[in-house]
Amino acid sequence: MILRQIREGRGDAETVRLIAAEAFGALQPGPAHVPSEAEVILHEARTRHLAGTDPEGCWLAEEDGRAIGFALSMRREGVWVLALTAVLPEFQGKGVGRVLLEQAAAHGRACLRGMITVSTDPAAARRYRKAGYTLHPTMRLTGRVDRAGLLDAGDIPVHPGNAGHRDLLDSIDRRLRGAAHGPDHALMLAHYDELLVADTLAGSGYCYRLGGSVKLLAATSRRLAVRLLREALARVPDGTEARVEFVTAEQEWAVDVGLEVGLSVTNNGFLALRGMKPPAPYLPSGGFL
Repeated sequence: MILRQIREGRGDAETVRLIAAEAFGALQPGPAHVPSEAEVILHEARTRHLAGTDPEGCWLAEEDGRAIGFALSMRREGVWVLALTAVLPEFQGKGVGRVLLEQAAAHGRACLRGMITVSTDPAAARRYRKAGYTLHPTMRLTGRVDRAGLLDAGDIPVHPGNAGHRDLLDSIDRRLRGAAHGPDHALMLAHYDELLVADTLAGSGYCYRLGGSVKLLAATSRRLAVRLLREALARVPDGTEARVEFVTAEQEWAVDVGLEVGLSVTNNGFLALRGMKPPAPYLPSGGFL
């Protein structure tokens, strides 16, 4: 087996997407998920983005010329983030994932804090715990939004955001998780449906939405976080299932909002953290945390 850095071109991005689809598809019962064109574009755009911003954190494992696994990671100021890693099912349990994690983690050697979203795969949880991460169980909120639960919109103004809000977003990120998302906001602005921003004398916050999913929410107070989540859910198109993922116990405000609008709560893996407590009020993105 050899390791090499992931190249920024479309070829490696497509390879990463196909490995991820096969690896995570094996964990899900029922027919395989067929991604939409938009999902394919976003997945490959993220790989190309990280290969460009963090080439030393993005690695591909190959066996006899065949790609068998990968790791995508990034270093943002004082936080190292493992964005995504997967190994083809027939090569799992053979040390490929461990070697990829070690290689990617070397990119964040100087970082005091680390963040990883972990699937329900027991092997993944074991791997990250052995690497020194604390595993925080997470919940998922899903279902059709009951509009009656959104009648009380609240009095905090929320408006669409854009690239001009980058400094504000980075300031909020630093306060909550100790590091800005920096260049990742450019990709999220380009590929997510909407950025919502609340900026008042009492505090600030923001939230990204993609279809029915809340992809990332950060705020300086629970009141602002509740307002942003309710607004994001109100904007989910009729007939589309809403989804809020990686909700830790520290985010009970999000659970309460979900229950108010008729969403169901289920288990959803872990948020693995090193050198930090779960940011709050905060809902991480599975792609950039």
